[in-house]
Formats: sequence, C-alpha cells, structure tokens
Amino acid sequence: MKALVYQGPGKKALEDRPIPEVKAPTDAVVKIVKTTICGTDLHILKGDVPTCSPGRILGHEGVGVVEKTGPGVATFRPGDRALISCISACGKCEYCRRGMYSHCTTGGWILGNEIDGTQAEYVRIPHADTSLYPIPAGADEEALVMLSDILPTGFECGVLNGRVEPGSTVAIVGGGPIGLAALLTAQFYSPAEIIVIDLDDNRLQVAKRFGATATVNAAGGKAAETVMKMTGGRGVDTAIEAVGVPASFATCEDIVAPGGTIANVGVHGVKVDLHLERLWSRNITITTRLVDTVTTPMLLKTVQSRKIDPKQLITHRFKLDQILDAYDTFGQAASTHALKVVVEA
Repeated sequence: MKALVYQGPGKKALEDRPIPEVKAPTDAVVKIVKTTICGTDLHILKGDVPTCSPGRILGHEGVGVVEKTGPGVATFRPGDRALISCISACGKCEYCRRGMYSHCTTGGWILGNEIDGTQAEYVRIPHADTSLYPIPAGADEEALVMLSDILPTGFECGVLNGRVEPGSTVAIVGGGPIGLAALLTAQFYSPAEIIVIDLDDNRLQVAKRFGATATVNAAGGKAAETVMKMTGGRGVDTAIEAVGVPASFATCEDIVAPGGTIANVGVHGVKVDLHLERLWSRNITITTRLVDTVTTPMLLKTVQSRKIDPKQLITHRFKLDQILDAYDTFGQAASTHALKVVVEA
C-alpha cells in the first residue's frame, strides 16, 4: 500500500508499505476512504514531537471501511463504515474510566505518533470498539473527517476548558483550523463577543464569516493593546491559545481579565514564559489538555442535525498519490489560503 512516511525532521516521503494485519484481538484494520493533514503533523516534521520516530506513517484522522477485525471486536464487522478517532482508548484503564482517553495506558494519541497512522491506504486501529464510531447512513464523510480531531480539540481544549459561557468575552489567538473549530463550537454557549487574532487577513475574513464578532491582525505587535481597548481595558474572560508558539501564549497572558481563563490548545515545541510577576494576583486559571474525544458522539449529532457545518473548514482536496503536494499546500497556508485539506485514498 501507499503511505506517507516521516523520515526525520524536515523529511517525508510517499512509500510502499505492507498492508497492516490484526495484531491483538481488539484490533481492526480499516481501509482509508478520506484522511487529512493536521497542524500536529507539521509539528512532527519540525521535530517538536520526540515520541514520533523516523519510519512512522503519519496521520491520526480519517474515515474508512472496516476490512478485518480481531475476535474481540464486538461492535464492528468487515464492510462497516467508520469514523476514526485521533485518540485510541481501551475504555477500561484508570484514565479511561475517568474520561481521560488521551492518557489511556495502552492507547491515547498513538496513531501517527507511536504506531502507524492514517495517511495510507490502510491503518490498524487498536481498541476498535472504543476508538471507532459508526458512520450514520447518508452522512457526509468529508465533514466527518473534521470530527476525528479538530472539532473535539477546539471544543474540549478551548471552549470547555476555557469555561466559555453566555454573555462572556472570548479571544481566540490563532485563526487556523483549530482556532476556527473553537470559534464554531464556542457559539454553542452564546458568548457576547468572540475576537479572533491572527497574522493572516484571509483567515480573519474566514473567522468573520464563521461568526467572530471582531478580528485583530497581530502584525505590528499591538494585538494585545487593541484587544484591551476593545474591551474597555478589562480584557477577556477566555483567552484560547490555538497556535503553539511563545508569542501567542504571551498574548493570552496580556489580554486575560481578572478571574479569566487561558485555555492552551496549541502544541508547544519550545518553552514559554509565564509572567507570574503580573498574574499571581489576578485570579486567573491556566488549562492544558490533550483532546480526549469524549464529546465526539455529541458533536456527531450536531453535525448530523446541521447545527454546525465543519465541512466549511475544507479548502483543498487531493488524492493520496498527491499527498506531498497536499503537505506543501497546507504548510504554505499564508499563500495558498489553505485551512483543511482532504486526501482521498
């Protein structure tokens, strides 16, 4: 089969690899129909994720058709169409019993990280019964690819951890796919204002279209000053960090209001400064989280009922044999205006 393989920092290639086999009774092998590229894949290629070793097939998102199942799989059978969760969960360990699937002792974020992932024609899914979701009849599979990772990530790590509530003021630092997913799902809770901050005017225009009440271009280094003026000097109740670089976290520290929350979503590859000399007395909360995908069933229902349309995040489409072009397009989003790219296997 064809597969996109990480060959070390800055290196990747489309290679021929053997089709995976069932290894454990709870495994399933899924034939990929559609997958995508995540910002986390770009972090891997930068060398920011040391758990991902050269030789790994990348990707942790997608939809497909179950090809084979182990004897311990009860929910899925060959031929079933399934949504692949970016998080593999046994459902039985201490962390899974607490709803922290991301820290499953035999799973978590392993796809495209510690085991081979979904940017291939086939993928092996451990703990299939609790790591796959049945695709409802008539569902838009492209839209469902967005439910593998970015929609639950934006919602759980940004909106829920950020304690967004009716009438509150929210700032999302980073208007990429994760920031826009947080923007879409924050509107479940009717905040009074949602301000999106980014360096890219195209992404800010998209944010306005998706429901942002205001946008701020961070070029020139005065984003925090602008937000403070917009909020009458008070700051924001929730600052969602959706980039994963020191400057974006610093912006959140600068704009969070007393009693507010900084919800970190971004994948950080280098240290950031925590300015406790300014923040120690301000009653703020700082949250971190790796997505647990506990909200995927709920989000699937909202997509099915058309309360939310994640398909509007998709800007480009490629075939698997064009995945290197897809990476170039996704990685150069400032010039290509890419948000999410869908890759058809």
